[in-house]
Amino acid sequence: MVIRMGTSTSRHGDLESNEYLEKFARKEHISSNDPFWNRFLSFSFTPPTTSSEHHALDERIEATCRQLLENNLQSGNLGSLLHVFLSRASELLASAQTDNNMFSWQTYNALFILRCVTKFFVENLKEDDLVRQFEACPPDGAHRKDEDSAARLEVFMDSLIEIVVDVPLKSLMQGQYSIHAPLLVKTLLQHFINQDKAPPGLHRSSPGGSVVIGLASELWNMLTFGMTRSLPAPANGVPITKPCEVLEAPLANQALLLVLVLANHCTTDKNLHNPYRQALFSCSNSATPTRAAATFKLDLGRLYVTLCQAPSCDQTTLLLYLLLHRNRHVKTFILARTDLELLVVPILKTLYHAPDSNSHHIYMSLIILLILSEDDLFNKTVHETMLKAVAWYTERSISEISLGGLLVLVVIRTIQYNMLKMRDKYLHTNCLAALANMSGQFRALHPYVSQRLVSLFETLARKHARLAEQLRQRDDADLAQDLGVLEEVLRMVLEILNSCLSRQLAHNPNLVYTLLYKKHVFEPFRAHPAFQDIVHNIDAVILYFSNRLDQVQRDLGVAEVLATIQHGALQWPKDRLKVYFLLLSLMIFEAVMMFR
Repeated sequence: MVIRMGTSTSRHGDLESNEYLEKFARKEHISSNDPFWNRFLSFSFTPPTTSSEHHALDERIEATCRQLLENNLQSGNLGSLLHVFLSRASELLASAQTDNNMFSWQTYNALFILRCVTKFFVENLKEDDLVRQFEACPPDGAHRKDEDSAARLEVFMDSLIEIVVDVPLKSLMQGQYSIHAPLLVKTLLQHFINQDKAPPGLHRSSPGGSVVIGLASELWNMLTFGMTRSLPAPANGVPITKPCEVLEAPLANQALLLVLVLANHCTTDKNLHNPYRQALFSCSNSATPTRAAATFKLDLGRLYVTLCQAPSCDQTTLLLYLLLHRNRHVKTFILARTDLELLVVPILKTLYHAPDSNSHHIYMSLIILLILSEDDLFNKTVHETMLKAVAWYTERSISEISLGGLLVLVVIRTIQYNMLKMRDKYLHTNCLAALANMSGQFRALHPYVSQRLVSLFETLARKHARLAEQLRQRDDADLAQDLGVLEEVLRMVLEILNSCLSRQLAHNPNLVYTLLYKKHVFEPFRAHPAFQDIVHNIDAVILYFSNRLDQVQRDLGVAEVLATIQHGALQWPKDRLKVYFLLLSLMIFEAVMMFR
């Protein structure tokens, strides 16, 4: 990183000896009217663009920040810088429609320094001590009384919000400022929707660049204090960055991150009103007339397209989860879409590549599917939506499959991955809850999907047999607990199969075919008290269609077996099977309550 501070050019490693930074951190007071600030803020630099670069910068300026922390209560220089920033920001707002880049340049630089200092102070001070640092005045009374107001931080936050809302794009829970919340959230969401590309000069060392991009970036970094760091660098020294960290549309990404920070701030305090959260959860579609109360209106069509096309990152998935979970306007709009595959397929792709994602991203993706699967129309639509050659699904080459079938395959694969790697009971519950919600609408399941459903039970059954044998050989409390959890999961899988057979048997000949082929896997559970009732249902299906096939006096090929099953399904009594969903309903409730 190249930095030019004052009238000289410095490299990243020379910051410790920079004369302007040294003077800023000393005990001597620098008045906000001192010409020093013009020189101090007249620097050009290539801003850090990754977490590793931010971390490297933090390390270089740590000694300077520590010196400022020791001296600021005497010098009051942080307050002077804050006063300078407020002055420059005011000038910037007044000149927002002009081409004067000087205000932009120095405002951006002042905010960048404030971000670095504030981050260090927050990491090393208690809240009261932090406020004291901001309110510090030199003993000689060099500041005017209005400069030393206890509301300085409020004025600072208000100024930041005004910049984000009022400064146009070119080459901040309580108090009077909360009235800006709807407009701020709308502005930030609009930046996310627009996905404007970064201007060519963003990463070059040039003054007067895109101030809003810089200010939005520094505002986010200041609020998060640079906590979003990259993974450690490997032995070869090449930093490992998370996916989506380097984006073509940084303003959209920073705006999204800021929306999420504001909407999720102080949510544990039920008595504290969060206007940003309310604004996000109440916005409605600008294209749909409605009498319902809304904080602001947004083009939900464009928001949907952006949610579908934006990189599948934690932040995008979290926004989608919050909107589906809490904003009924957005949820209704999305569930009415006829192109749900644009939204669902990227979520499935994230789950399919679970080893490349963190557990939070996997959970959010599953909960989104769980919320969607609560809607009967969604469950019907996904089985009517056909997909051609899903290239990223490499388990097996499938030329055509329904979106619902692909969803079942990926969720089953997630269960199997969890069994091998994560061993998380609640992840099992969420996966099975989504499948349970959908099971009554399973239609025209692909042969491979039918195989994977029954194979899931077969895999769990083999594990059950091993654990039961180990428990017979030795009395072990942990083994008994594991066996109990496994039996719950086995029961849920059986309930999913039974639900499909009870409601959609005539529309799933491939599933019946697979049950006939794999009927031996259910034999060990016919006399088991935890399973015998529901296995009796499945046995009834197997026996019925086995008899139908036995009536044919010749060997049958696959197509002929399927034809016989389809014909027999027309005469199947619809009320012959009993639906067993009590346990699974309780488990679904438990899964949902974890997130509500």
